[in-house]
Amino acid sequence: MERNHREDQCNEIEALDSIYCGELEVLISEPLHRFKLPIATATEYDPEVETEGLSCKLVFSYTEKYPDTAPLVEIEDPENFRDGYEEGLLEHIKQTIEENIGIEMIFSLVSSAQEWLNCKYDELKSEAENEKELAKRRIEEEERKKFEGTRVTVESFMAWKSKFEQELGITERKEKIAAENRKLTGKELFLQDNTLNESDLKFLMDAGEPIENVRIDESLFQNIEDLELDSDDDDDDDEDYVPETK
Repeated sequence: MERNHREDQCNEIEALDSIYCGELEVLISEPLHRFKLPIATATEYDPEVETEGLSCKLVFSYTEKYPDTAPLVEIEDPENFRDGYEEGLLEHIKQTIEENIGIEMIFSLVSSAQEWLNCKYDELKSEAENEKELAKRRIEEEERKKFEGTRVTVESFMAWKSKFEQELGITERKEKIAAENRKLTGKELFLQDNTLNESDLKFLMDAGEPIENVRIDESLFQNIEDLELDSDDDDDDDEDYVPETK
C-alpha cells in the first residue's frame, strides 16, 4: 500500500500544535505546510554570569514526499548568536534529519536544536565566568602589589641606601668622621703641635745656648712625612733601654 504523505504531514501538524501549546505558527497549509517553532535558552538576564540567553525561530517546509525526504529548514530572528552559530545549528539539524529519514521528525529536530542551543549557552556562561574570575584575580593582584611594594634586591637596596644617605648628608658626615679619626703622620703632628716648638726652645734656653747660634740641618726633615708617631710605644721597645735599679 502506497504511503499517504499528505495525511502523515497533517497528523504531525496536529500533534505539534498539541505539544507546543500554541507556539506553533502555521504560515501556509496549501499545497504543503510551512510553519515555525521557537527555541530558546534562558531568556532573562543573569547577573551572575553577565550574559543573555540564546533564541531563534526554526522555519520548516514540508517537501512532497516528507517524511521519506528531508524537510527544508531555515533560521529566523536569531538573538545573541555569535558568528558561525547559524551555520553550526543548521549543520547539526541536517545530521539529525539524516538519522530520521522515513519517520515524522519535526519534534526530534526541534529537541535536537534546543539541546545544541543549550550547549552553546553553557559555553558562553563558562566563558563569562572565567573572564569574571580572571578580572577578580587581576584586581586582587593589583591590591596585593599595593601592600607588597617593590621587590627589593641587593643592588636596588644599595642604590637606594646610597641615594638616601646623600640626601640626608650622611655620606658627607661619614667622610668627615673618617677624616677626623685618621691617624696623623709624624710630620702632621709636628706641624700641628706648637708645644713641640716651645719645648725645643726651652731646652736650648735652659742649656744657656743663644737661639741665634742654633743651626738647623733641613735635610733631617726631608723624609719626616714617612714617620709615624705611635702613642702605644713605650720604653720597653727600645733595645738600648736599661731599667733603673733601686
